[in-house]
Amino acid sequence: MSKTVRIGCASAFWGDTCTAAAQLVHGGTLDYLVFDYLAEVTMSILAGARMKDPQAGYATDFVEVLTPLLGDLQRQGIRVISNAGGINPQACAAALQAACDKANIALKIAVLLGDDLQPTLKQLPGITDMFNGAPLPPLCVSANAYLGAPGIAKALELGADIVITGRVVDSAVVSAALVHEFNWSWQDYDRLAQAALAGHIIECGAQCTGGNVTDWRDVPDYEHIGFPIVEVSADGQFTVNKVDGSGGLISELSVAEQLLYEIGDPRAYLLPDVICDFSQVKLQQQGKHQVRLHGAKGLPPTDQYKVSATYPDGFRCTASCLIAGIDAVAKAERVSQAIINKTSELFSQRGWAPYTEVNIELLGSEATYGAHAQRHDCREVVVKLAVRHPSKQALLLFAREIAQAATGMAPGLTGIVGGRPTVYPLIRLFSFLIDKSSCEPLIEFQSQRHAIELPLTAHLLTPTAAVEPPKPQGRADASVPLVKLAVARSGDKGNHSNIGVIARHPDYLPWIAEALTPAVVVDWMNHVLDPLHGRVERWYLPGSHSLNFLLENALGGGGIASLRIDPQGKAFAQQLLEIPIAVPQHIADQLT
Repeated sequence: MSKTVRIGCASAFWGDTCTAAAQLVHGGTLDYLVFDYLAEVTMSILAGARMKDPQAGYATDFVEVLTPLLGDLQRQGIRVISNAGGINPQACAAALQAACDKANIALKIAVLLGDDLQPTLKQLPGITDMFNGAPLPPLCVSANAYLGAPGIAKALELGADIVITGRVVDSAVVSAALVHEFNWSWQDYDRLAQAALAGHIIECGAQCTGGNVTDWRDVPDYEHIGFPIVEVSADGQFTVNKVDGSGGLISELSVAEQLLYEIGDPRAYLLPDVICDFSQVKLQQQGKHQVRLHGAKGLPPTDQYKVSATYPDGFRCTASCLIAGIDAVAKAERVSQAIINKTSELFSQRGWAPYTEVNIELLGSEATYGAHAQRHDCREVVVKLAVRHPSKQALLLFAREIAQAATGMAPGLTGIVGGRPTVYPLIRLFSFLIDKSSCEPLIEFQSQRHAIELPLTAHLLTPTAAVEPPKPQGRADASVPLVKLAVARSGDKGNHSNIGVIARHPDYLPWIAEALTPAVVVDWMNHVLDPLHGRVERWYLPGSHSLNFLLENALGGGGIASLRIDPQGKAFAQQLLEIPIAVPQHIADQLT
């Protein structure tokens, strides 16, 4: 029988469940266990932690979860790869080594360094934001390059049982293991694209095993949801499965939602080791809770790394309270505006600047739907007041003045969430590109340092031309909501939102594509798009009978800076699924 490699993913973010690792180790028959912990907001949090404590700055959950499993990992020969190192991977490795020593378990730990550009940031020439050309901010609290898989593969070659990294692209923890196991060439771009696809499918944990899926009613046993395993063969094809008996669901549609998750242009998903074309990827159900994927294509990568830096931009404060009773929405509108007006006057009297930004959302009134909201008769709403200001002192005054509304404004105000709100620094993302030669990745292993020689890259090739979706045949004389014809999932890319739409049947795709043009999506989602810089792009993926949309500048600054209740656009797909789609009557009849 030809060799296969089984890789399970036990974490999608810092704060994910503590139960997944044990589930996979005890029931997954794994070769590798991988963890993904990092996001831009996580890096800024870790940077702040390290400033207070030089030994902090990594995902402590990793050590806590892994410690009771060390003996099982050793007995089964499961190797571990994780980006839990954050901005202090050496401290993470030291903490895990201490746990191994205490348990008297000899596991060899390697650390990948070189992604942290904070010490040399000022020496890098000509840095500008890759999206808007803005200059480098005067003070950044973190700056990390998205490294690829070669460093991790080197650590595995050296014999590491556990590899801890700082910032790498999420899929690299899987790609590196596969390159090492199958001895693939770094110029075998189709296999590298398949490896990246395998990593992409499982990097968000339970999102491909029934979590966050459109058809949530079909998913059993959320309480014990299974985390994903990919079983990969030497040609790069793989199946997605999970531990037998665990909860959740693996279907073509559940996996397809993850396929399109946050990928932007599916013909040019840019990674440090390969440019992936996922447009022709096909998904095939192989049995209960098993889906096979193939068809990813690869192109040579660029000679640059993406770098994500974060910088402070004033302060933010969010206050939430309940307003209940007759005309709750009208009362909430009046009260929230009065609070802003009053505190603005106080700022002016003290010679302070006005608010930099104010965001008022009345949760329960369908505030996230904008003009498409249908509820105006709510008898209870949560007022969410989020404000930004250059001065912490100004926002402390704002926080103090909220309570007065309970006795001095409209009736029914109660339940100020968490008491007086806290003022926090507002952290903003700054993304740029650097030459790979500006980074010096290296492996620290058994008291020695090993330089990483990056593979030679071929000449850049042009991605395949975009393919237009097929035109519908026949007459559309009925209408159904999109959710009847498709599933969808949304996520974020900085200040942009990605919405993937997958047809439930190939026959539905032409009608969806005909109705769901970029102009229509702009109109439907206009309430979230930046009025000056917001636009929508669309791509067709023939392999999965799907469309991918990128809503540019739709998140109010993005996850780490946005004042909105949905700063990552996680609910955008749910809104889009309500849009009416014109179809022939016979299709509508099938769906009622």
